[in-house]
Amino acid sequence: MATVATGLNDPKGIVFFDKWFYVTDKTRVVKIDLEGKVSVLAAPDKFPTPPQFLNDIAVDPERGGVLYVSDSGDLQGTGGAVYRVDIRSGTAKLVVNAKNLEGLHTPNGLTLDGMSHLLMLDFGSGFLYRIKLADNSAQKIAEGFDGGDGLTWDKFGRLYITSWKSGKVWGIPRPGQKPILVKEGFEQAADSCVDASGRHLLVPDMKAGTLVALPTSIPGWEVDESPLALNVVPAFPKLEWTGWKAESDTGKVTPLRPILLTHAGDGSNRIFVPIQQGTVHVFPNDEKATATKVFLDITKRVRYLDNQNEEGLLGMAFHPKYKQNGQFFVFYTDVKARMANVVSRFRVSSDDPNRADPDSEEEIIRFEKPYWNHDGGTILFGPDGYLYITHGDGGAGDDPHGNGQKLSTLLGKVLRIDVDHKENGKNYAIPKDNPFVGKEGAAPEVWAYGVRNLWRMAFDRKTGELWAGEVGQNLYEEINILKSGGNYGWSIRESLHPFSRKGVDVRPDLIEPIWEYHHDVGKSITGGNVYRGTKIPELAGAYVYADYVSSKVWALWYDAAKGRVVANREIPGYGIPIPSFGEDEKGEIYILSHLPQAQVIHRFTQK
Repeated sequence: MATVATGLNDPKGIVFFDKWFYVTDKTRVVKIDLEGKVSVLAAPDKFPTPPQFLNDIAVDPERGGVLYVSDSGDLQGTGGAVYRVDIRSGTAKLVVNAKNLEGLHTPNGLTLDGMSHLLMLDFGSGFLYRIKLADNSAQKIAEGFDGGDGLTWDKFGRLYITSWKSGKVWGIPRPGQKPILVKEGFEQAADSCVDASGRHLLVPDMKAGTLVALPTSIPGWEVDESPLALNVVPAFPKLEWTGWKAESDTGKVTPLRPILLTHAGDGSNRIFVPIQQGTVHVFPNDEKATATKVFLDITKRVRYLDNQNEEGLLGMAFHPKYKQNGQFFVFYTDVKARMANVVSRFRVSSDDPNRADPDSEEEIIRFEKPYWNHDGGTILFGPDGYLYITHGDGGAGDDPHGNGQKLSTLLGKVLRIDVDHKENGKNYAIPKDNPFVGKEGAAPEVWAYGVRNLWRMAFDRKTGELWAGEVGQNLYEEINILKSGGNYGWSIRESLHPFSRKGVDVRPDLIEPIWEYHHDVGKSITGGNVYRGTKIPELAGAYVYADYVSSKVWALWYDAAKGRVVANREIPGYGIPIPSFGEDEKGEIYILSHLPQAQVIHRFTQK
């Protein structure tokens, strides 16, 4: 063990941000560089009131490294406060004290709850507060933590609380749930943290002089996170893509961008793969397949640019009666419009089952959007025979137009329409049991709302449930099981946390995700499918999904009777960004990648 820094008075809390350690040191905040040099960031005179006992510290990395520090006052219930410290100037501003938070006793543990809210644990009262940083208002969200010291989130939305006085550790598995005792018997359980693996909570016992590693597991809410041993291999190793070259005539690399893998449901067992630039390929579901055929080419109608890569041909769905009527539907960005996506009906040609008729296009619905990103794009038929469509909130950041919570717009929604009938001058009809039919100010197409950018959606072919991966903005990715009429919280919540100055706590009218992960794990979820195939029994009933940025892949099991996730098992070894998954006619799952090579479709095999 080596000494990193000397010359401190009474160091307590510590965080690391941008090559500096920040430490609360009795009445000041100091920073320590990687060489161990100590300098004062915020001296006592930088605070509105000179602090008496600076304790915990938290950093908000999303806002350029704003610090929050707790002053426990005289440790008897007087003089306590929480401050916001500007890293650039070292100036501290008051967040709460006894004047604007009645009953405040001895502030201690701190941690951010999203970007706009702060959790604070009161050592003296045992109360856990959530503070809205926009106006410094606070609400009590839990109690019973006498001598409460530390607050720690793990990477999957579980909050842990330690008590220096009682020697206990509790866990809150999800917002709104009551605290559950995880471990007791410590002499003085102090502040805690999650280790680098994310699988252990490290709890120092001050009096005993020990550091204890506890599994990040909460009794009654256990989740199997053991790795799942499967191989990933090319699904069609000899396949060549008709009309595609890895390099243009000018030498520019041209990645192959499959956006989906699906089937026609007609008993032919063919594979259909839409390419984001505007083609759809078809080939036999045979690992010996050597070449694709171009089923549809609408590249001249589709806008796709590498620097606007959330646009393009984004979705495809075959009519449930495709074998009889030859109809299928695509979702794409209209190259002729300034900012618009369309869903159109096409038909197969009359003389070739492997070629669609590009002249048969009939526009069904159009989405006018303010920005190029957050297009969503998944379209699929439900077990009820209706077409489900999702479009993102319109793009940019923070949902600037409030579309997620606005029922009058089609943006930030999941829609449900009847494409077999037409009414009111539209090329579709509204199912009579859509949840907002007849509601004043609501678009009758809306089936669910409060979504940012679902990527992607899939029905479980056994249960009929609609699963979706929701791409987050600042800190969290989430998985939802979508329900008719459901409000999934965006943009007043991001996953399990309040979002923005308008952010709210758990509410009965909002449906929380079944699972979240932090951006330390991955930054863009790729929703997949619930596995109902037969070749990989280890995956039976699992929702297989990935993260595009970290390239991680997981299999997640949800127990409907318990109302919670019971396993989230990583499938290691792939290591390539995954933009989408696919499912063939028999329920086998495929992994898609964007690469400058023909081998962009992979599958799982047993080891």
